[in-house]
Formats: sequence, C-alpha cells, structure tokens
Amino acid sequence: MSGFKQWRSGRPFWGGLLLTLGGVEILLTMMASIKVIMHVGMQGVAGYLLPAVMVLLGLLILFNPAQRLFYSIVGVLVSLGSFPTSNMGGFFVGLLLGTVGSVLTFGWLPDQEPRVTFRQRRRAKKAAGAVPTTMESVAS
Repeated sequence: MSGFKQWRSGRPFWGGLLLTLGGVEILLTMMASIKVIMHVGMQGVAGYLLPAVMVLLGLLILFNPAQRLFYSIVGVLVSLGSFPTSNMGGFFVGLLLGTVGSVLTFGWLPDQEPRVTFRQRRRAKKAAGAVPTTMESVAS
C-alpha cells in the first residue's frame, strides 16, 4: 500500500475533504460580484467567518482525527449556520458539502472490519462444503 493510501485509510478522509471544499465554495460565493450577493450588511463578518471555520474544521479532521466527533458536530452546526449568513450557504452547494462531510466524519469508525456482503458469505459457504447448521440438522 502506498504512503498516501495508508495515511488516508487512518482518518475520515472524504468527510474532511468535503467539509473543507464546502467552506471553500462558500468563501468563493462570498467574493462574487455585488449582483450575485444576497446578504450584505452586519452579517458580512459572519459570512466570511463561518466558511473559514468550516475550512479549519475540515483540515483539523484530516490532520487530527482523534477529535473527529467534536469537529463533525461543530461542522454540521456551522454548515447550517452558513445558510442565513453566506448567500444561502453558497447557493446550497457549500451547505450540502459541509453537512455531508460532517455526517461522514461522524459515522466513520477507525477500527471496524470491512463488511461482508451476502454474496461473499454465500461463496464462503459453498467453498466450505455447505456444512448444515444446527437448525437444519434438527429439521431433518
């Protein structure tokens, strides 16, 4: 396994990446021309602050996965808070990217074995000679 794949497998990579991209997208929509901007005024500081926090949380998830649960909860709250403050959450794209990334991070389990599909279990059963289980032997 290459170094990057090994590094990526030890952390919630896709969740952190999506949260970071959501924050970047919202920041880019905040820098749009005045004809595109929906909210201008006192919320201007929060419009730049919340996406910057999203980018920071996404990077923290990538480089400090031990605290991923706290970062993901704050990430969801900040992503949802970007809706009224930052052009409807970057026209919904940044809002959705941040929320999905935070949820993926929250659900990531580092030490879980890969799931075995029904097809793989059936192949393993056929390869083992289809030994009857206790219920099958009782029924016959």
